[in-house]
Amino acid sequence: MSESLDDERARIREQKKRELQERLENGASIDDTGGEATGTPTEPIHVDGPDHLSEVVSTNDVVLVDFYADWCGPCKMLEPTVEALAAESEAAVAKVDIDVHQRMAQQHGVRGVPTLVLYANGEPAERTSGVQDRATLEQLIGQYT
Repeated sequence: MSESLDDERARIREQKKRELQERLENGASIDDTGGEATGTPTEPIHVDGPDHLSEVVSTNDVVLVDFYADWCGPCKMLEPTVEALAAESEAAVAKVDIDVHQRMAQQHGVRGVPTLVLYANGEPAERTSGVQDRATLEQLIGQYT
């Protein structure tokens, strides 16, 4: 049991190290968290597995998860909206590539893309499928922030 906890800690350290390196490469300082005063990330978080998604959901009050595929036209149409929401809303935005994480998509009941799941206080609160306009998503997030 202790070995798996050590593995998880090592994975989290590596993830934090990559995030810090990316921020530094993009001109941020070490003290810059990349988020607003609330600590919410200002860019979409690309999820690298179920544990990472759990971490994102548990460390942020409101999380909008975008289950997408690179080949999906509607997903590409939604991309600028998702990026704007990450930059301007109080919600963290996470992206899950369903081709890379097929099992995770299946476990979350994703039957088509794009599928957006809104988590509030660690629990799934809302779900939408298909392209949504920015105002609709802002209103949805606003109900929980």
